Amino acid sequence: MVDLLWRALAVFRVGALLYVTVLVATRFERYAHPAAGWLVLAGMAGWTGVALWAYAAPGRRTWPVLAADLVAAVAALAASYPVVGPEAMRAGAATLPMIWVAGPVIAWAVRAGQRAGAVAALAVGVVDIAVRGGLAVFTDTAVSYLNAPVLLLLAGVIMGYVSRLAGQAEQRLQQAAQREAATRERERLARRIHDSVLQVLALVQRRGAELGGEAAELGKLAGEQGATLRALVAEHDPLSAGPGPGGVPHPGTAGLLDLRSLLNRYASADVTISAPADPVPVPVPAATELAAAVGSALDNIRVHCGPHVSVWLLVEAEPEAVTVTVRDDGPGIPAGRLAQAAADGRLGVAQSIQGRMRDLGGTATIVSAPGQGTEVELRLPLPA
Repeated sequence: MVDLLWRALAVFRVGALLYVTVLVATRFERYAHPAAGWLVLAGMAGWTGVALWAYAAPGRRTWPVLAADLVAAVAALAASYPVVGPEAMRAGAATLPMIWVAGPVIAWAVRAGQRAGAVAALAVGVVDIAVRGGLAVFTDTAVSYLNAPVLLLLAGVIMGYVSRLAGQAEQRLQQAAQREAATRERERLARRIHDSVLQVLALVQRRGAELGGEAAELGKLAGEQGATLRALVAEHDPLSAGPGPGGVPHPGTAGLLDLRSLLNRYASADVTISAPADPVPVPVPAATELAAAVGSALDNIRVHCGPHVSVWLLVEAEPEAVTVTVRDDGPGIPAGRLAQAAADGRLGVAQSIQGRMRDLGGTATIVSAPGQGTEVELRLPLPA
């Protein structure tokens, strides 16, 4: 996008030179030194060609070139005083380069922003005021001469601002392209891994459990590595506007965190996680507390059901709420067990799970029966 501004500047410089050429051709007889006026115009044409060549490549848009461009504009403007004539300049005659001097100002603005554009505009404006008589410009009859310097200053500031916006837009477009490429590559690798490595690991896990003995231990290790690999494949893209390493949101996410990045760490050979393919954005404090409640539910399962009970963790994202369901195939919770535990001061469920969800404005529903496992449903409303 910034390159488009440089191309537009090239068109402007050519058009400005043609405009100045027409005016010089129709007015040179009024100049104090007409031949010198044609020499100045030839110099402007030559420098325009040099500037077009220099600004055509990003590597040649250096500060020495920009400084020389500004010096050329100031020199052509200063030459108006002897060529056109002091009396004519004080009377309001047009300078030799006229609009051509805006080229370097715009170049400075596009190259370095508003401040650089303002500096170049002020330099040209001071010379313009000087060739018209200096402080005499501020008299009542000549105050209109300030219009050109003021307009030039505004052009430098505005073009600098537009250049900054164009640079930021171009950077964001590049980041979006990088995110898309990274996502496609991750999806391609995920498909290949799923079609080969994960299937083999799952087969080893299943056959090892069937054979027992040392094969069962080998199957367990295969299951653990498969779960780790599955979590790695499903991990959130670090280039996207989601959480970064350690679950920390990147700048610009407005305090949102992908809930999947916090729950994926619970994946293991015994814990299967099913989550949407798209990010599940949740405010950072709520996401942290919800993940902690899920962790407490898993801890309770390990303590009361043993280390090898199977657990399924399901994440459901809706526009108005997020629901996380933790289900196991353990022995279940006897009737009245939770109430008795709370009465005895054991508050793992009452505080760590139900209390957390209550503080978040959500709900924690526990459904269990002896011999049928337990299901804990954590529902968190999302802000509009």
